[in-house]
Amino acid sequence: MKRKQKRFLQMTLLFMVALIFLPNIGLWSLYKDKHLVKSTEPGEQQTFPLGLGDGQFYAWTDGLRRKDWHDYESIQKEAMRSGKGEHGKPYPLTEEDHDDSAYRENGFNIFVSNNIALERSLPDIRHANCKHKMYLERLPNTSIIIPFHNEGWTSLLRTIHSIINRTPESLIAEIILVDDFSDREHLKDKLEEYMARFSKVRIVRTKKREGLIRTRLLGASMARGEVLTFLDSHCEVNVNWLPPLLNQIALNHKTIVCPMIDVIDHNHFGYEAQAGDAMRGAFDWEMYYKRIPIPPELQRADPSDPFESPVMAGGLFAVDRKWFWELGGYDPGLEIWGGEQYEISFKVWMCGGEMFDVPCSRVGHIYRKYVPYKVPSGTSLARNLKRVAETWMDEFAEYIYQRRPEYRHLSTGDISAQKELRKQLKCKDFKWFMAAVAWDVPKYYPPVEPPPAAWGEIRNVAANLCVDSKHGATGTELRLDICVKDGSERTWSHEQLFTLGWREDIRPGEPLHTRKFCFDAISHNSPVTLYDCHGMKGNQLWGYRKDRTLFHPVSNSCVDCNPAEKKIFMARCDPLSETQQWVFEHLNMTVLEKFNHHASS
Repeated sequence: MKRKQKRFLQMTLLFMVALIFLPNIGLWSLYKDKHLVKSTEPGEQQTFPLGLGDGQFYAWTDGLRRKDWHDYESIQKEAMRSGKGEHGKPYPLTEEDHDDSAYRENGFNIFVSNNIALERSLPDIRHANCKHKMYLERLPNTSIIIPFHNEGWTSLLRTIHSIINRTPESLIAEIILVDDFSDREHLKDKLEEYMARFSKVRIVRTKKREGLIRTRLLGASMARGEVLTFLDSHCEVNVNWLPPLLNQIALNHKTIVCPMIDVIDHNHFGYEAQAGDAMRGAFDWEMYYKRIPIPPELQRADPSDPFESPVMAGGLFAVDRKWFWELGGYDPGLEIWGGEQYEISFKVWMCGGEMFDVPCSRVGHIYRKYVPYKVPSGTSLARNLKRVAETWMDEFAEYIYQRRPEYRHLSTGDISAQKELRKQLKCKDFKWFMAAVAWDVPKYYPPVEPPPAAWGEIRNVAANLCVDSKHGATGTELRLDICVKDGSERTWSHEQLFTLGWREDIRPGEPLHTRKFCFDAISHNSPVTLYDCHGMKGNQLWGYRKDRTLFHPVSNSCVDCNPAEKKIFMARCDPLSETQQWVFEHLNMTVLEKFNHHASS
């Protein structure tokens, strides 16, 4: 009996294997017929190779032929490279290498840039699924537009080399370098001579300082490619970066696409993803760019697929050339830089298009330590932002003016042409944009700010001194100082007003005018510092309790101080210690009790 049962199980197993894998009748064959049928020429016999990275073409159910665009020979060569800075590793720095003179001209460490290879290798940090994706066989070509002003020699050259080495030549119509009136010698004849080796690179020069926006427009006006791709002059594109962008535009020409923007450290040039990596572009109601998590409703089964984003980060994106000009390009009334990413983003969505971030396209970007050159006088970021708000944001512009009342009296210049363009394109209103596209933004940045729990000065009971952040930025340690209201000089250096807001973090400033830094602590004995607000609670979550202690749930500790040294730090909670007791100038007990009830539950 047991022998019969064993034979029956063996036959059953063989039948299942045949059902799945036998050619022409197996389930695998049915799957290939439906999804991965190799395109054939008339009279050619169909075959069904199992590997997708074999350089062959495939047709999906939509009838479009696709291919693997990876350059495996180039990828293999890069993997063999060695040396300082290779594979995106940080360059080993000495104390002397940190000297400010290395940063002065460029805002990043030019010494490091000069000492790593122009063709250095980068780590492939894409999602694993990206390595197997196939894109349309016929993709549009592109003009890659790179504006620059007094850019460092090696950082500019590394940008060009990375594009040449990691981009299929057939997809590059041209690379247009647009010089915005640079005055450094290496960017004149020397640059012309160097770029002569690249047949597809040409240099265009402005006759006066135009600024980033008009320089991009100049490059776009001279472009011949089917798609415009804008990059900055201190970037490094990563493996197979371009096909995923062009593929999305080929499927719908009314699409703007943005790569994942990775961070090239301005000190040691290490290459890494941004914190949080794939996130939606957003904004607050002072028009600061923000990044927010992708909501569950928009998360794809494949996290490497493109996802919708309300606004772009700035200067790295691709767009169909004809459609860019149908949209009017950038508003030519915007001065120098700032606000243009909102203008183009609102315009795209409201006027019949869409915008995606593309996880399989990655481009590294150097975020400068500081801007190394002067912006021409008479320009105003505030003016640009108001111009965008008045043109596109309708009644929602009022939320900006409530937070920035000084904007009300600024002149936008003549926006009649922009209003007429919006009318001609039959664009939707901003209320639609907030409801259909940016519907998740108010969760993180509500137009009407919920009331705070506490605000004003924070006075220590034992020391009778106030918390002072001295207008510091990320990394600044909070200190005690004589309270301004007790007669301390009202100089600009003091910053003693703080807000415990609805996010349960503490920020410098009054409720409607807080700065973008938060109280932050990393352990039960660390100093309390300012750090860029991330809105994700964690190290920046605080509670103000009935015993007047400032409690930090993550470290399970309280804010303490040393009055003699005027230091502020974390310590194990002791409600009887007066150095741990703090008095906020104003309290909203309703909100505070809600916070505390939520914390206790």
